[in-house]
Amino acid sequence: MWLQCSIVVATEEERAVRVGVRELRNNLSRYLDRVRAGDEVVVTDHGREIARVVPIADGERKPSALDQLIAEGLAASPLKARRPLPPRGIPVSEAVSPLVSEQRG
Repeated sequence: MWLQCSIVVATEEERAVRVGVRELRNNLSRYLDRVRAGDEVVVTDHGREIARVVPIADGERKPSALDQLIAEGLAASPLKARRPLPPRGIPVSEAVSPLVSEQRG
């Protein structure tokens, strides 16, 4: 018994997905998921290629500006974590409706 199989190798062109600006804007998360999976997204404007969104290899990630300054000795990393921001809003100890009615007369 012979088993026949085929191997399909995708070229870079076949891994690229072409998408218009409006479609990309409306479904950005879906296209970013495809980029994370290794696909390339080619963005078109009126049928003309204007941009490519490609996955970033682990070694290609740029350090942040702060990380660069720290590495160059121009800045120091914080000694402790930022303090939490105070809660927003005004504490209410009684119902607001009577106060509003009183102000309106």
